[in-house]
Amino acid sequence: MPSVSETADVVICGGAAIGSSVAYHLAADPGFSGKVVVVEKDPTYRYSASALSAASIRQQFSSAVNIRVSLYGIAFLRSIGTHLSVDGEVPAIDLHEGGYLYLAGEEGKGILEANQRLQQKEGADIALYAAEMLRSKFPWLNTSDLACGTYGVSGEGWFDGWALLQAFRKKARSLGIEYRQGEVISYLTEGGRVTGVELADGSRIACGAVVNASGTHGARLAATAGIAIPVKSMKRYVFTFTCKGDVGNCPLLIDTNGAWCRPEGQRTAEGQLFIGSCSPLTPEQDVEWVETDPGVEDVDWPFFEEAVWAPLAHRIPAFEQIKPGRAWAGPYDMCGLDHNAIVGPAVGLPNLYLANGFSGHGLQQSPAVGRGIAEHIAHGRYRSLDLADLGHERIVAGRPLAEANII
Repeated sequence: MPSVSETADVVICGGAAIGSSVAYHLAADPGFSGKVVVVEKDPTYRYSASALSAASIRQQFSSAVNIRVSLYGIAFLRSIGTHLSVDGEVPAIDLHEGGYLYLAGEEGKGILEANQRLQQKEGADIALYAAEMLRSKFPWLNTSDLACGTYGVSGEGWFDGWALLQAFRKKARSLGIEYRQGEVISYLTEGGRVTGVELADGSRIACGAVVNASGTHGARLAATAGIAIPVKSMKRYVFTFTCKGDVGNCPLLIDTNGAWCRPEGQRTAEGQLFIGSCSPLTPEQDVEWVETDPGVEDVDWPFFEEAVWAPLAHRIPAFEQIKPGRAWAGPYDMCGLDHNAIVGPAVGLPNLYLANGFSGHGLQQSPAVGRGIAEHIAHGRYRSLDLADLGHERIVAGRPLAEANII
């Protein structure tokens, strides 16, 4: 067996948005002065969810912990220069607070009403609009079969996810965090603790704590330490299309069937560019993500016509005439228990920190999750925001954290 080649206080497995946020927050914590090594298999992040997602943020969740996590996230993004500037250079993440608009018919009305009450209680700026108000605010919207909608007046929108990832990474490196290209293939354990990691090249790094932020490989890596997490990497599509019709002031809209869209960039002579998609409608459509070229040949265009374009054209009649553009596929690390992230110490291995199964929420949750895990490593507990509801304990107990607003 290969011998230990070096030691670190913390090894972070995966250097995308979550891993780099943990690294930054550790380096910025005055109570921590240890050596941190981030091991990233592909520093181009070609297949990373951080690079391929729709990069948006919302407080419209039905669980308090997710609302609080995103409230911290939007505050962090708004003050990005305070946190992630390097040598006076402020990262340009192009934050656009265009809001989310969740729509419901009579069947889903009660859910949105209950969610909105909780969101307001937690301090989120979410308004509940009846169908008449929806028609007034969004005249391009077909409200004939709607009962109501909830709208993020402020604090919700979208941003440049690639820029946020790079900003976390650049700031972490400027604070002395070491990044290394390589793949962690297994954890080394002894006496109920992780003692180190083994890389694909045969080298080993001894460590006092390890963070699993490995995205598509998170479940496999956790299993090498005897930790089972119900995370699968599923394929999700993002489609682009251009509409010449007037769909002004469009938020990120989620229709009653889960189809969604939002504007992208400025309107041009060709019209307004949109991106959109939908979660699979049937289990047969839900296919696993495989790290091959996620190009046009891997995109299910019939799915766009059936599950995305058709419902969106019903909801926004201007979309009956669009010009389809490019599309891409990306990984969606789905937590099979409840579509919520698994965050914090692993049950039975307290120095193995899990940050897995974000189910499409990773970018928006990266500021708060990075801070929380860093606090737990440095101080032995969450100090700013309690993330215990997202902990591994609920997985072991088979106790789902109910979340109604999943897209």
